[in-house]
Amino acid sequence: MPNLLHIDSSIRPEERSRSRQLSKHFAEAWSAAHPDGTLTYRDLAADPPPHVNWESFSANFAAPEDRTPAQRQWRELTELYCNEVLAADHILVGMGLYNFGIPSTVKAWFDRIVVPGLTMGPDGGLLAGKTLTVTAARGGGYGPGTPREGWDHREPWLLHAFEQLGLTDVHFIHAELTLARESPAMIPLDLGAAEDQSLADAHAEIDALFGATSIA
Repeated sequence: MPNLLHIDSSIRPEERSRSRQLSKHFAEAWSAAHPDGTLTYRDLAADPPPHVNWESFSANFAAPEDRTPAQRQWRELTELYCNEVLAADHILVGMGLYNFGIPSTVKAWFDRIVVPGLTMGPDGGLLAGKTLTVTAARGGGYGPGTPREGWDHREPWLLHAFEQLGLTDVHFIHAELTLARESPAMIPLDLGAAEDQSLADAHAEIDALFGATSIA
């Protein structure tokens, strides 16, 4: 039975978040294509993962019987996150671009799932065979030839980060210019139509993956 782990991270509510709209569309399309599948949902904005501290980190290297009460509590949370990832065949992450990188909640979540004996083995990562899809929104234009080409650091970081866990089947679905109607610097450029087209193209890309014409 296939399992999709659906993660959102935008601080915006769904009606204002392009990454949430896209991840929802993808999850609905995936569910329609896998009627026997299961879906696990986690909202990193509504329930932010605590950042790694010494007790949570050291708990991963202590024998269960030697862990302090605090270490045992942290380890339970670590195992919760790891078990969700390990149970998933497909991981879906919706995220915006925050100061040219991933949201801090995604980094905190990722730090929780790099665990020897759970997701890391003696010969490398244990997530081989899984697929990661990122529905990624960005406020401006970052494509080839634009002044900010290369400023979106999410993609290279995520590729390298998940590669160490053995997950190399990674796909990105981008929607950009999402601040065209909000940013004072962008409003005079009249990019609303370009924003709409970018979002429509991203939704169409999802539909094409599942052989649908419209699922949103």
